[in-house]
Amino acid sequence: MSKFMDWVDARFPATKMWEDHLSKYYAPKNFNFFYFFGSLALLVLVNQIVTGVWLTMSYTPSAEEAFASVEYIMRDVEYGAILRLLHSTGASAFFIVVYLHMFRGLLYGSYQKPRELVWLFGMLIYLALMAEAFMGYLLPWGQMSYWGAQVIISLFGAIPVIGDDLTQWIRGDYLISGITLNRFFALHVVALPIVILGLVVLHILALHEVGSNNPDGVDIKKNKDENGIPLDGIPFHPYYTVKDIVGVVVFLFIFCSIVFFFPEMGGYFLEKPNFEQANPFKTPEHIAPVWYFTPFYAILRAVPDKLLGVIAMGAAIAVLFVLPWLDRSPVKSMRYKGLLSKIWLLVFCISFVILGVLGVLAPTPGRTLLSQVCTFLYFAYFILMPFYTRLEKTKPVPERVTG
Repeated sequence: MSKFMDWVDARFPATKMWEDHLSKYYAPKNFNFFYFFGSLALLVLVNQIVTGVWLTMSYTPSAEEAFASVEYIMRDVEYGAILRLLHSTGASAFFIVVYLHMFRGLLYGSYQKPRELVWLFGMLIYLALMAEAFMGYLLPWGQMSYWGAQVIISLFGAIPVIGDDLTQWIRGDYLISGITLNRFFALHVVALPIVILGLVVLHILALHEVGSNNPDGVDIKKNKDENGIPLDGIPFHPYYTVKDIVGVVVFLFIFCSIVFFFPEMGGYFLEKPNFEQANPFKTPEHIAPVWYFTPFYAILRAVPDKLLGVIAMGAAIAVLFVLPWLDRSPVKSMRYKGLLSKIWLLVFCISFVILGVLGVLAPTPGRTLLSQVCTFLYFAYFILMPFYTRLEKTKPVPERVTG
């Protein structure tokens, strides 16, 4: 085996990659619960790719046969129903673990110097993931898939001058048709997965170049022993690989319970209208995107003007990219930040959840007002961040991690 690895290493840096990114990559020894979600996101990505490949073998990307092919997968393909539910549940699970992963970044300042690029690559993954989910959402060719895509694509028409042409270019036709379905299928199964995989590699490489953050926000590279090993660091393998297995087992238990017993999750993971074939002449009573888009959909609806609503929705995502330069706090972790930072993070999270709930519900004057309030608070968290992070009194940060 040793001779074989020597032969491989002479032609490919297998051992070097193993040491650089696992066995000799030293991570802080005080990782907690929130540090499970990065590896879980990788697990769900693998699930989506594997199940997606198997589903494409029986799926037909045409307006006439798409819905019937999904029914065929669910009823006649051996293990087809399980594969389809693993994929549909995996889509929601992906966003759950990504949102918790992003929350950990906000909580412990993982976007601050020197990890700005790590955060930017992560946000690009999030953006590509949203595009991937949107493209895949049309593929079942159900009522909510069709009309949800109709609503979202029509938003591009609000852009001055180029809006109508851009909308037609995205659809590939004057209305959503088999041409739209075919190009969305190509983007969903080929182009966007390649982009996501590339960004994940860049995200991990950037992370391992600067080192992982930790709940204390302390740089473990500042305290090393005579061999250059961080005093507060432990090898990622075997310590964190074994720890992550525990998180994977718990996650899979919950995930499989949903797949086998509650795959629809009350209509949030699989909407009831999507069990009916797309009909351009029959509009569902209430059109809403799938739950992981609803916070931004609520922001869109909170603004009366269509163009300004589209700008607000885009700005709600774009502002996350500049977060590393908005936070002026001298400390990273929320453990040592002042009271204002803690209050505003709580307000932001509550606002985001409320917007998500409101985005699912049909609009009423009261709900629209609440959406406007939560939209204001959402943006206030970022706009006011340079001021409250600079002015607040912070706690002293320890020289070494506290465990």
